[in-house]
Amino acid sequence: MLSNQLSSPPHYGLPRQVTFCKKCVIPNTRPTASNEYTHHHARGHDYISFDADGVCSACRFCEAKFDGTIDWLKRENELISLLDRHRSRDGLYDCLVPGSGGKDSIYASHILKEKYGMHPLTVTWAPHLYTDIGWKNFQNWIHIGGFDNYLFTPNGEVHRLLTRNAFLNLLHPFQPFILGQKTFAIKMAARFGIPLVFYGPSPGENGGNTPITQNKYIFTDAQQASYKSAGFRLDYIDDTANYDQIYLGGKKVADYLKEGVLEGSLSPYLPLDPRITREKNIEFHFLGYYLKWVPQECYYYSAEHAGFEANPMRSEGTYSKYSSLDDKIDGFFYYTTYIKFGYGRATQDAAQEIRHRHITREEGVALVNRFDGEFPQKYFKEFLEYIDVSEEKFWQTVDEFRDDSLWKKERDSWVLRHKVAL
Repeated sequence: MLSNQLSSPPHYGLPRQVTFCKKCVIPNTRPTASNEYTHHHARGHDYISFDADGVCSACRFCEAKFDGTIDWLKRENELISLLDRHRSRDGLYDCLVPGSGGKDSIYASHILKEKYGMHPLTVTWAPHLYTDIGWKNFQNWIHIGGFDNYLFTPNGEVHRLLTRNAFLNLLHPFQPFILGQKTFAIKMAARFGIPLVFYGPSPGENGGNTPITQNKYIFTDAQQASYKSAGFRLDYIDDTANYDQIYLGGKKVADYLKEGVLEGSLSPYLPLDPRITREKNIEFHFLGYYLKWVPQECYYYSAEHAGFEANPMRSEGTYSKYSSLDDKIDGFFYYTTYIKFGYGRATQDAAQEIRHRHITREEGVALVNRFDGEFPQKYFKEFLEYIDVSEEKFWQTVDEFRDDSLWKKERDSWVLRHKVAL
């Protein structure tokens, strides 16, 4: 389970030795959840931590949800007290829930409305290319679940350009989407004067090295965690920001401006000045701190209350059917993660289900070895057309980002050096 010592440092700050959690199937090459989507920048990364027993922080985090460490009744009372301070009496928006209309955002918004009497505004940053099931679930969220929603679709020409650059420069086609998604909810809360924003599970659920006692985060801290790994090298961004220090898709914002891209078309991807959130007293809370968050239960709840539907078939690269369904580019995010960090979509799904006691580690290992790294062929042609890249250029770029500490060439095929085992 250990790699050989390397003569030179691996790329992306990868650990010199690769190990797998003894309780789940996640390797120590997994970037922390705070850097999960922006981690594809070669300036170095933070990785999930393991304790002296070889168990990852995400497993320890989830253990506390079930072993009696947490008084869930007390935490729910904390939630009720928080909501009582913000609940509107006239039906005006009193909290904001960002999401796509997937199981987590449906669960969070619906339970806040129906069980706790809140009046959520839901906001959505549009996928690159909606899938049929993703669009249907989004519509069901609004029409069956019963929510007001603002759907923002960024300039398609600019979004394709940023996505193309992010793929070629960082092997991360999802980076522009995630940077925009992270800022959109904050900007909408500020625009509407909504003081309370709820995200779903804590980053600690999946390896964010977040303590089980953390119920919220400070905007400036969250902004730094998200943008530092994307190439932002400043304390915060305001009207005086130096665009030579800000990168999108691995390229300076200043260079986009010189090439004729309008500043207004890039602004949706850039964070809000944190002074605004402080002035408006906007708080960002993890609903999973107050309520025991079990992804499978969120799926059942969302199906019952808002018509959420799983894929009719398993998602490529994994065995599951109900996560990350809305974007045709989802599969390429997971595949590029597999190339750069040596684990894929099945690893993430199996690790989560082991932690929540739905499958055993033995079952998880078998699922990972069967499905991890499966190529997302279904939307490959559309993806290449979207980013205007040839198939030859696609594979050339992929191979350039393989690290020797993770991959070796056997005849004409690339093979992972380290695979999870019992």
